[in-house]
Amino acid sequence: MKVAEAVGRALVAAGVDHVFGVVGSGNFHLTNAMLAAGARFVAARHEGGAATMADAYARTSGNLAALSVHQGPGLTNALTGITEAAKSRTPLLVLAAEATAQRSNFRVEQAVLAHSVGAVTARVTTAHDAVDQAAAALRRARHERRTVLLNLPLEVQALDVPGGVSLDAVPPEEPEPVEPSQRAVDDLVRVLERARRPVFVAGRGARTPAARDALTALAARHGALLATSAVARGLFHGSPWSLDVSGGFAPPLATELIRGADLIVGWGCALNMWTMRHGTLIGPDAAVVQVDDDPEALGAHREVDLGVVGDVARTARRAHAATGEGREGYRTPGTAAALAERGRWRDVPYKDEGTRERIDPRTLSIALDEILPAERVVGVDSGNFMGYPSAYLSVPDENGFCFTQAFQSIGLGLATTIGAALARPDRLPVAALGDGGALMSAVELDTVRRLGLPMVVVVYNDEAYGAEVHHFGPDGFPLDTVTFPETDIAAVARGYGFEAVTVRTPADLKAVVDWVAGPRSAPLLVDAKVTRDHGAWWLEEAFRGH
Repeated sequence: MKVAEAVGRALVAAGVDHVFGVVGSGNFHLTNAMLAAGARFVAARHEGGAATMADAYARTSGNLAALSVHQGPGLTNALTGITEAAKSRTPLLVLAAEATAQRSNFRVEQAVLAHSVGAVTARVTTAHDAVDQAAAALRRARHERRTVLLNLPLEVQALDVPGGVSLDAVPPEEPEPVEPSQRAVDDLVRVLERARRPVFVAGRGARTPAARDALTALAARHGALLATSAVARGLFHGSPWSLDVSGGFAPPLATELIRGADLIVGWGCALNMWTMRHGTLIGPDAAVVQVDDDPEALGAHREVDLGVVGDVARTARRAHAATGEGREGYRTPGTAAALAERGRWRDVPYKDEGTRERIDPRTLSIALDEILPAERVVGVDSGNFMGYPSAYLSVPDENGFCFTQAFQSIGLGLATTIGAALARPDRLPVAALGDGGALMSAVELDTVRRLGLPMVVVVYNDEAYGAEVHHFGPDGFPLDTVTFPETDIAAVARGYGFEAVTVRTPADLKAVVDWVAGPRSAPLLVDAKVTRDHGAWWLEEAFRGH
């Protein structure tokens, strides 16, 4: 058996059940071996899309995924998606063929490329150790929550595995959750018991049912309000004490309540400039606590009064067990009434700026929230528009929102939603894109159609890179480089086999209502011509983070 086949079969035996990629000569045999062993291969039209699909699938399913790419350009094409995954600490195994011959057109320093974007690397070096080396890379990706590039030199792939070498591989054991120290738990309980207006902010490290349940119980005991970072949006869906997202997308009431807190506890949450609005959400007298299973995460973005090293669920459960009787805290009748009346963005009055030619993105988003089934998984691209779907489209839980924004690259939203849709086939996938990101990734519309995904793609189309327009326009800079003639994106989608509708007024959304009620035999693209007179509310703050 050749090394390529042995490695492919071993990785599937070790638990890799989804492989995304574009197949070329260098990864042909490896990918086919994984298919033969029972993995599902998802063929993208571009390696960048494949990388983001794998990232989103891993985030939404909770399972490690693999990306298979050709040597050289296959890897470089995928680098933006790999960078997003690496920055987000997504457990992802990148299987890259590697050309080592000095004169090969495909030769690049693949390990250097991976390290430069935050991934870690491994290499299959011998036929004798190939399976063990691949298994070790898989374990590192899972146990350390890292994106790992496994280089597979072409000449090594073609070697015969010696007789007598074990080809068996078993799934790596799940890493043991980090247990907090008793002293840390005691310190946390003392801080909680002193607080009168506590707010819990849950992040990526709290995106599990166990963490949600433990935090909900602990918050109830101490009268804490519940919020999330953007990547954990939906975690507390349905709770009357949920503030939804903390940060730039937060509703006005949530902003007011978080700023009024005397204690903010970040649970598996970085408390970075986005989640805390560059620190402006932290009141001058508020204590800040951070709980994370990675010691290096504590205080990485801002000074904290107490850092607790521990798994979120275990820490919250132990703090709950050590706490006395419950109290009202921030959960007063006045807070309850305010949240019920104006806790969501859609509850905030606004002047509809729509015309006969362009629809207000707030009106569009509220209408879509009502039209589309509640059981959905939403993927969002980057751009001026992104706050509207992130704020106005509700999601049923933490697996209903996939937010690949650690690198802030436009063009990832469609692939994000494809990966999330494959992880949650029981839900309607909704991709929210700007026109720039939609056209940048349009090739993956073919992947949506080919996979038979009943997806709704909503394009917030202002015929521009709106973030740059509204950032530079007020200062009188020329905008010819960031504005474009009108493009019929609906026609582009029809060419890929979509149903499509152009929306200029709320009445045009009748076509979406009909599609939802119908057989949904083809995916739907909504080319929404949105108003463009001013930037989104969160935009100025976002540019401060560059």
